[in-house]
Amino acid sequence: MEKYNKFDLLWLLVPLSGLIVMGLMAVYSATNGSTESVPLFYKQLSWAVTGAIAASIIYFMDYRVVKDNAYFMYAAGIILLIAVLVFGKKVAGATSWVRFGMFSFQPSELTKMFTIIAMARFLSDDQTDIGNMMDLGKALAIALVPAGLIMLQPDMGTTLTCLSFIVPMIVLAGFDLYYILLGVVPVALMLSGFFNLTILATIAVLSMVMFFLLRKKFYLHQFLVTGGGLLGGLLTWKFTSVILKPHQIKRIQIFLDPTADPRGAGYNALQAKIAIASGGIFGKGFLHGTQTQLRYIPAQWTDFIFCVIAEELGFLGSTLLLLLFAALVLRLVWMVGAIKNRFVELLLAGYASLLLTHVVINIGMTIGVMPVIGVPLPFISYGGSSLVANMMMVGLAMNFSKNRRHIGY
Repeated sequence: MEKYNKFDLLWLLVPLSGLIVMGLMAVYSATNGSTESVPLFYKQLSWAVTGAIAASIIYFMDYRVVKDNAYFMYAAGIILLIAVLVFGKKVAGATSWVRFGMFSFQPSELTKMFTIIAMARFLSDDQTDIGNMMDLGKALAIALVPAGLIMLQPDMGTTLTCLSFIVPMIVLAGFDLYYILLGVVPVALMLSGFFNLTILATIAVLSMVMFFLLRKKFYLHQFLVTGGGLLGGLLTWKFTSVILKPHQIKRIQIFLDPTADPRGAGYNALQAKIAIASGGIFGKGFLHGTQTQLRYIPAQWTDFIFCVIAEELGFLGSTLLLLLFAALVLRLVWMVGAIKNRFVELLLAGYASLLLTHVVINIGMTIGVMPVIGVPLPFISYGGSSLVANMMMVGLAMNFSKNRRHIGY
């Protein structure tokens, strides 16, 4: 049994190690020649060591400690988010950071993890009935309270990722996905009206297809919901200039056509595409990326770090990165079905959803298929808060993997 568990652990440890190594390489290249007193690479390396220590401690501790202290950790996260609003440091227009001595810390990254743990604890309790509106409201409140505090910073990217695990967790807890779809479709259609009529029509068709797949028949209320959403989408399309502010309209226009302002709002998106395309199959070589080394992309070690890997390591390096992420996410999903423990299933499903959302949004905005909203690439982008928080969650998953024969009952 022990040999099996150690081999089983490699499915998490290998992709984690590979991602951290690729992340450190990318940060080193992206910040090569920096004039800072302490190069960002060494800061990231110190955070990686800190994350490894934290993950090791979590790996060896009693797995029941996490569930027993779920609400305490959640409360601590909420207090930290309130502290940020009062004492926080403003970076890039958002008050998301607090400083402890030499280090700056972003509480929202840890609070996202604590929120997943608290939701898993609540949804796994025998007294919780997710079909009951009161219990559903409590579950939603657990996620919406920190999301609201993060929005006040304001940090829209982190807010969206903080909401990404709600649907997977409540559906796994037993809530009918059909009713979620009834609520989401009209909102999605209204928002799509801000873009163009093609996107609006596409979402409407996809919505009807999903309704049919979930119920195997079309009902009147499905047409009413979709029709109402279409009407709302047409109104938002017609009155976009009245509803949105000029800078918000500009962001949408640049997302649809970056060439409309190549030296202004569309600069990052265009330079990112140039960097990725110029990498070719094999890349230009480590530390030899022209876009990277000449700093054509501002802050390329954070949100646009995928460009560094794509340019210097090429299509093969980018594929390796995506395979490592896929291996990690798929292993977490496999564990959801393998470990027959309600709390563990919900926690792992929530974290897998969060991780996948980060990857899809970050790489999507880098290659130009999603708007730029400032979401880091887990384990890769520079940032100690994100790196340590994600390593702790993988350490917890490794703990569950090691003890899965004792947990699953």
